[in-house]
Amino acid sequence: MEITWQAVVAQRMRRHYLTESAATPVDAVRAMSGAHAQILAAGELSVALRVAGATRESVQQADGLVKTFGPRGTVHLLPLEDLPLWTGALSALPRGAQAPEVMRMTPGQTAEVIAAIGAALTHDDLTADELTVEVVRRTGAWAGDLVMPAFQGYWPRWRQAISDAANAGVLCYGPMRGRVTTYSNPHRIKPFEPLPAEKALTELLHRYLYAYGPATPQHFARWLKTTPTFVKPYFDDLPQAELDGQTVWHAPGDEFPDDRADGVRLLPYFDAYGVGSYPRERLFPGQAFTRATARGQAGNYPLLLIDGIVAGVWHQKKAGRTLQVTVETLSTLNRRRRTLLDAEVDRLAAILACTPSLTLGDVAVGPHA
Repeated sequence: MEITWQAVVAQRMRRHYLTESAATPVDAVRAMSGAHAQILAAGELSVALRVAGATRESVQQADGLVKTFGPRGTVHLLPLEDLPLWTGALSALPRGAQAPEVMRMTPGQTAEVIAAIGAALTHDDLTADELTVEVVRRTGAWAGDLVMPAFQGYWPRWRQAISDAANAGVLCYGPMRGRVTTYSNPHRIKPFEPLPAEKALTELLHRYLYAYGPATPQHFARWLKTTPTFVKPYFDDLPQAELDGQTVWHAPGDEFPDDRADGVRLLPYFDAYGVGSYPRERLFPGQAFTRATARGQAGNYPLLLIDGIVAGVWHQKKAGRTLQVTVETLSTLNRRRRTLLDAEVDRLAAILACTPSLTLGDVAVGPHA
């Protein structure tokens, strides 16, 4: 089967709920295979943009979502019901490069720390400092050694296992305590068992291909932050097709009708559509590759999409109750697209409970501003 890029873009836009709305925030997050939430406000905006009538506040109050570590070891919003899948898959990935010797823990020590974290969070939400006390009490003084460079100082040794504990299913983020982060144990919400590794990785690949396919083992490995060699066997029984002369794989039963995406969308930092979609040069064509990625790494800039393709960047700033949005386009907008852009800015302002203000011009701020 030969697939056109136009059909790929149309299908991805539909499945990411960027042409029609999702019924609930959980549906939107599941469709993206997780909403990147390292910058939580951006993650909440990603979700709200995909749900009719949603606001950032309604996403914050939605049942069934948990903030934890997802693909690439980065913070994501994930459906609580999907934690067996995610923990089974992520805990099965090969470990990356070893930490410097001064920081290092043995596999046995890592297992001790994970068990200690899970036990400490069984009944209470704890800050990092409170968790340090509990982990050291349950393991030994070595876990509290200040050996991890962090900002202007050092963190205790045990903290390098936080994402491992999340992947094991015993840690997630708890409610903020003022401005201080807390951690919780997701089993307090709903007990679960991680899926067996083979089953979990197979299902996760199918979900990735459903949302971002067709794709290659290199694409999936980059999205997960692992090696193509590790993931390649999971592609063996999947259907293949041709895209731009390259062999690609897609989810079982998938078809790619020759539709065309239409419309104007504004996506925030690290929106899943831009981060997970390949080939980069096709989604970010020409000048967009230079302007809207960091040497091919997506997510650093909010994206202007025209017909599903990156066509500019934008920036928002609150001034009192006004949301000031500056949009830098890489081509001239016709009257219809300008009207669609106005509506998209209105939607952003409604999500954030602000009055909209749109300026077309250069975005002067850098990444993550």
